[in-house]
Amino acid sequence: MIEVKNLTKVYGNFVAIRDVSFKAERGSILGFLGPNGAGKTTTMRIITGFMPATDGTVVVDDLDIFTQSLEARRRIGYLPENPPLYVDMRVEAYLRFVARLRGVARAKLDEALEHSLEVCGLADMRSRICGQLSKGYRQRVGLAQALIHDPQVLVLDEPTIGLDPRQIHEIRGLIKTLSGDRTVVLSTHILPEVSQICDKVVIIADGRVVLEEKLSDIPAGTSLEQVFLEAISKERHRDADAEETLEEVGAGRA
Repeated sequence: MIEVKNLTKVYGNFVAIRDVSFKAERGSILGFLGPNGAGKTTTMRIITGFMPATDGTVVVDDLDIFTQSLEARRRIGYLPENPPLYVDMRVEAYLRFVARLRGVARAKLDEALEHSLEVCGLADMRSRICGQLSKGYRQRVGLAQALIHDPQVLVLDEPTIGLDPRQIHEIRGLIKTLSGDRTVVLSTHILPEVSQICDKVVIIADGRVVLEEKLSDIPAGTSLEQVFLEAISKERHRDADAEETLEEVGAGRA
């Protein structure tokens, strides 16, 4: 389970995300959806402990990511937008290296390796050099490194970006099989990705959550595209009204 409460990140005078709150239940796949620059990646980096927040809290599997960081991060598998591969290493050697970093016991390392290779369809690629793999297979290796320590939470940031249609179909199918008892957060700006594999959607725009809803609660006949565009439009109108009010206040003072 992941619970994000009032998360804010400020860089100087720039507010990247503001008062972001949402919840992902155990065993569910949550689609974290928004246009480019909305604050998706910033939120993912904070959730996974790669970046501190200016304010707010994140609870992962009942552990606070800030005050219990090491224990919380042991329960997280993270695939950033660009898979963190060592391009000169062979797939098997790289995954063994990651497993040791993640604290997988020596007695369980071989089993963990074989499981991640099998689940991610990499058994025939184990001896290949990471840098010589196609984009699709690099994504698979990225997923394998996120799974190697059998985490309770998976956070995937734009996992299908740059893939061809066949590779996208394969990776989406793989993600669907990975939930089970795990909680999966899938950050993307691709609407079909969410509608095809997610149970719940959170839409973020201009650093703020504008919608949190189960896909099953979206009215019949209403597409996710309609829901997305309406939520984004409301946020833009709200911002425009706020700017207009500030201008009026400033003019009155003048």
